[in-house]
Amino acid sequence: MGLEGKLEREIEIKAEANRFYQVFRKEMHLLPTVCSQHLKSVELHHGDWDTVGSVKHWNYHLDGEALNLKEKVEEVDDEKRTIIFKVVEGDLLRHHYKHLKVTIQVDPNKEGEKEKEGCVVKLTIDYEKWNDEVARPEAYMDLAVKVIAATEAHLLNE
Repeated sequence: MGLEGKLEREIEIKAEANRFYQVFRKEMHLLPTVCSQHLKSVELHHGDWDTVGSVKHWNYHLDGEALNLKEKVEEVDDEKRTIIFKVVEGDLLRHHYKHLKVTIQVDPNKEGEKEKEGCVVKLTIDYEKWNDEVARPEAYMDLAVKVIAATEAHLLNE
């Protein structure tokens, strides 16, 4: 089995596409409030909340363990509602992966040319493991899905 890999998941949610995208584009500081069980803090380390090159510091819980990472906004395409984050520091890189990138793309649900309620969130995790003993980052994908579900619930209650 190779050391490089990709995980992909599509999640259909009821939240409106543009509003959901804006949380991940400009309002990530809200995530610990809406998903406090898993995310303890998301703080700005460098830059601002919505600029390519900005770095955020995350404190989170995964499988009962307190962990942290820093991620950098690598690419943003507002027209396609796509953001690419690269993990640049933290427990995940020290112990498991040489590199890890997360792409989030938010597509409105459509019937033909007409948008309908909700959207589809496409998550992709590209990674390279340090060695064959390291598991695929399924636990991180599961955490991302929980954050998406919590964000959806928050937006539907706004």
